[in-house]
Amino acid sequence: MQYWIIQTLNSLALGGLLFLLAAGFSLIFGLMRIANLTHGSLYMLGAYVGISILKYVPNLWLAAIIGGAIIAVLGGLVERLILRPLSGNALGQVLVTLGISFIIADLCLMVWGGDPIPIPTPRALQQPVFVGGVAFPTYRLVVLAIAVVTALALYLLMDRTRIGAMIRAGVDDMQMARAVGIPVSRLFTAVFCLGAALAGAGGIIGGPIMSAYPGLDADMLPLALIVVMLGGVGSLLGAFVGSFLIGAVYTFGTALLPDLAYVILFLPMIVVIAFRPRGLFGRQSV
Repeated sequence: MQYWIIQTLNSLALGGLLFLLAAGFSLIFGLMRIANLTHGSLYMLGAYVGISILKYVPNLWLAAIIGGAIIAVLGGLVERLILRPLSGNALGQVLVTLGISFIIADLCLMVWGGDPIPIPTPRALQQPVFVGGVAFPTYRLVVLAIAVVTALALYLLMDRTRIGAMIRAGVDDMQMARAVGIPVSRLFTAVFCLGAALAGAGGIIGGPIMSAYPGLDADMLPLALIVVMLGGVGSLLGAFVGSFLIGAVYTFGTALLPDLAYVILFLPMIVVIAFRPRGLFGRQSV
């Protein structure tokens, strides 16, 4: 019983971390139709940047905010200077973002080296919490709470604010939105920055659980892709549900059948796409 409780809590913590990564990817892919393959690299870069920030600002949450802002600026520059001129060229955008991810990975290797670098857990959260008589790291439950709060904030932003309405209008009919005075290009840049900020902050917040190491981007990007395809492109609800489904499948699959972990991981996505090509919560494009 203790084993199942621990693995369930681990899967929830991983699901929360995946949501912080996949939510930004889903926003960019769903709203802007850009398959941003730099997303995993931005997550990894955020973790490394957080390590450097923590040397001067010994507060993980403040480091996550600062690091997220830095990655957001980088994301905005990439969108404006590189991806915007390639608008309408989907293959070009995929190849460019793939190339940028390789560049970021090599830069991280040059600057921070090839050894894994752990990010310390905040002192106030180092004591375990007891769930069902089982000791479990408090920080992992905090990550889960952060994911839930982030999901609620993104929902309110996209579905209950004027800015969210303008973004959806720009996605559904860009020309008409521009005709009524909506600054579509600025809003799309802001969406890209938001997605990049979520990835960067997620890398820092996930640091105490996963550390920062070369190849972190390659480990996290496939998980984000599976979450988005499973939940539905552009659906925050899909990203939320898909993150926890994949978190559970990955955690239990790795623990119970390590030799078939990736088979078990990709199988739910294949089954869902076979019967629902747009994912669990994907909607018909307008």
